[in-house]
Amino acid sequence: METILIVDDEPNYTLILSAVLEDAGFEALTANSGAEALTILSRSDVDLVLTDMKMPEMDGIALLDQIKQTDADLPVILMTAHGTIEKAVAAMQKGAYHYILKPFDNEELVIYVNKAISMYRVIKENRQLRSAVEDRFSFQNIIGKSKAMQDVFAVIRKVAPASATVLVEGASGTGKELVASALHFNSPRKDRPFVAVNCSALAETLLESELFGHEKGAFTNAMAMKKGRFELADGGTLFLDEIGELAAGLQVKLLRVLQERVIERVGGTRPIPVNIRLIAATNKSLRAEVAAGNFREDLFYRLNVVRITLPPLHERTGDIRPLVHHFIAKHQAERGSGTPVTDIDPAVERLFYEYHWPGNIRELENVIEYAVVMAADPVIQISDLPKDFMDAVHGTLHMEGIPVNANLYDTLSHVEKNMILRALDKANYVQAHAAEMLGIGKSGLNQKIKKYNLLGKNSKG
Repeated sequence: METILIVDDEPNYTLILSAVLEDAGFEALTANSGAEALTILSRSDVDLVLTDMKMPEMDGIALLDQIKQTDADLPVILMTAHGTIEKAVAAMQKGAYHYILKPFDNEELVIYVNKAISMYRVIKENRQLRSAVEDRFSFQNIIGKSKAMQDVFAVIRKVAPASATVLVEGASGTGKELVASALHFNSPRKDRPFVAVNCSALAETLLESELFGHEKGAFTNAMAMKKGRFELADGGTLFLDEIGELAAGLQVKLLRVLQERVIERVGGTRPIPVNIRLIAATNKSLRAEVAAGNFREDLFYRLNVVRITLPPLHERTGDIRPLVHHFIAKHQAERGSGTPVTDIDPAVERLFYEYHWPGNIRELENVIEYAVVMAADPVIQISDLPKDFMDAVHGTLHMEGIPVNANLYDTLSHVEKNMILRALDKANYVQAHAAEMLGIGKSGLNQKIKKYNLLGKNSKG
């Protein structure tokens, strides 16, 4: 049974409203002032606040402000007279669910209350779901119930308290920075800085200054001394992302820092001691880069003290559902008003499991973020997914989805027919354009259209 807090400085009014709402199946609590209401809210679980606008000492808007600071999602309905409609509208801009004019029809009040309660029920279910998912399957903000991710969590727990250098390998979008963050915030260095640098984002000269800092006058426009990321991370953790892109000259300097634990600013000669834990990440195989002569072997061994390898999403499909719910909850605020999204349709789930996810978790989050905004209902449908994602899905041939005993001729015919249909659709059924897309002649395409009985469409020459 949901609980409604009724706030009005007229005791008789709260008694009447209590009777109305209890008859409608709700539990009613009452307060005769804003201060009393806040005390009740601090001690009780309330699902909706129904408050008068005009009250002494603390009016409805002031009470609303206080409530939203504690629980931004708790619905508040304001009761107002005609003379304070403008204030009621202003209150809705501050987050009130609705306002209702006195005197009002009891049935109308119950309708608004039911709508607000339903919305808040979904929000609470989302919170509980997110909490359950994160408690069971997460480490910090990393979601994963698959064995591969549970193995990663086990390594993080063992390594985090140490100061050993860690190398995190994995394709783009697999969550390497989240692992670095988890290592830092579960270490004795958690109260010191966590500083991240993307080694592929800056040219060599700029990256050198960014990492080691520079002295005044070290180069043009060096108008003042600047500390680098090593100094800024002193006592904490320095995370070097895309370490495989580090230029040869900077590889030498980084090796020296790891060996001697001192740096020199660009243009300076004074050695500056630094106390940092280094975590490096790469979407390449550094061992292969060493073999190819692109990365120093001695630096590789300095970095490769502990290695954590993150699997791509298509190898951990068991994590897709908890990740989906995590991202749905994360992006609810971007949806704006309306009923919150709570789940995905089974057809969407099947599609997600079959897709290869070349962009990994980052791609999944982008798809969910878009769908949460576009969804018309609480459950995401295939029609809510981004067009470029659907194009990628339709353009992917999943070998694992083809039975090992499938007839080769039938399978190839199925693929050929679907490729022709897709090309015709893209070309607006202009056969010459479709043939060009497919890399075949127009006459060859025409024969295949007849073969698969695709003449039902108004094909054009």
